[in-house]
Amino acid sequence: MANPHAGEVLLVIDGQPHVLKLTLGALAALEAELGEDSLVALVERFEASRFATRDVLALLVAGLRGGGWQGRAEDLGNAEIAGGPMGAARVAAELLARAFTVPGEAG
Repeated sequence: MANPHAGEVLLVIDGQPHVLKLTLGALAALEAELGEDSLVALVERFEASRFATRDVLALLVAGLRGGGWQGRAEDLGNAEIAGGPMGAARVAAELLARAFTVPGEAG
């Protein structure tokens, strides 16, 4: 079970629950993957609903790796994600929001 106060989000992949978390290492890898100088641009894209599918995939992979997953982006691209593309986007946005929210503060 995911702990939202620890920045964790749950994602069901091929019927199996996985805990996602954006650790510092996962965030650094995400910046490199997306070619951003900072994650502010990514946060702004999600807030304005201007994100791309690659943003969602990169966020999910980073979060999965932060949660201990050993898979590859290709594995996730071919998997069945609960809620489909919209479910994946919702989880990615929630993961990003939780990474930058202090527990107990209104988001």
